[in-house]
Amino acid sequence: MPRHPQYDATDRLAILLHGGITGIHGKTGLALLRFAPERCVVVIDRQTAGGNLAELTGIALDRQIPIVATAQEAIAYGPQTLALGLAALGGKLPEDWIGDLQASLQGGLNILNGLHTSLAGDPRLAPHVQEGHWIWDIRKEPAGLISGMGLARLLPAKRVLFVGTDMSIGKMSAAIAFHRAALARGVRSKFMATGQTGVMLEGDGIPLDAIRVDFASGAVQQELIACAQDRDVVFIEGQGSLLNPASTATLPLLRGSQPSHLVLVHRAQMHHLRDFKWVKIPPLRDVVAMYESIASAGGALAPVRVVCIAINSHGLSDAEARYEIERIEAETGLPTQDVVRSGADRLLASCGL
Repeated sequence: MPRHPQYDATDRLAILLHGGITGIHGKTGLALLRFAPERCVVVIDRQTAGGNLAELTGIALDRQIPIVATAQEAIAYGPQTLALGLAALGGKLPEDWIGDLQASLQGGLNILNGLHTSLAGDPRLAPHVQEGHWIWDIRKEPAGLISGMGLARLLPAKRVLFVGTDMSIGKMSAAIAFHRAALARGVRSKFMATGQTGVMLEGDGIPLDAIRVDFASGAVQQELIACAQDRDVVFIEGQGSLLNPASTATLPLLRGSQPSHLVLVHRAQMHHLRDFKWVKIPPLRDVVAMYESIASAGGALAPVRVVCIAINSHGLSDAEARYEIERIEAETGLPTQDVVRSGADRLLASCGL
């Protein structure tokens, strides 16, 4: 839920990233490159065509992935599916992408769409979909939803929810790092995607921001029950932040997942919210106390603890990252690591693994 009957999470991808390599809206495409580079065969970005992808993004790649200016050029590299790699403002489709989408469909590609704009019924695109191919609009509310009832509390599997001091700071990346580290230890682990990028990577999950608020916690509960079957642990992708005035997603995740453990994600050296500079981030020990109190509803629900902190130290040197880790551990008393930079093995014990 949602699961596309024809989408294979091993499809070779062309990633449409116009302006997203050097801009701020390329989170989806950059995550695909970071966590599934073996699937990415070409990137489309008219601003940086011909450039070196690893140098431009800072993502370590074991091979060169070309950057081209148009979809017509990308088709020559043999992709099966075009992934829209930008999270454009408001989730709307930029009009100047239509030509690339039409060319992709005419070339026999599928389209993986994580925008709020629905494309499957767009009259400019539908005539170009080749037989046996598809457009998947991920951000659509699943059918058959119910309200949350706290049923996840009865699951035997551990439920590790990632919460943050802001939006877009690495909650998905941290959850994937924990999941992969657990799998490497032989733990029966599952990553539960709750946003469009996670769904593209995992092949299943829910688009939480496309679900009506009355059914949001129920959708989390339903997906978690499905994910937890025959699993020891489910690492739940966090969304939003309780500190952010624009965010509405964290509370349904808390209520729907009834987490057994919380992991706080924080961008190192960040003192106020990115888009709301008047909102200062409190001391992390106070953020920890806030999440624990709200998760347990002040004692109405089962107590749950923030067991560790995953920091995002992107842009810092190794020495600067180590300093931040040591400073945060001293402040909070909680084990801390940049799990993208250094792996999550050190923090798995805090989740009982």
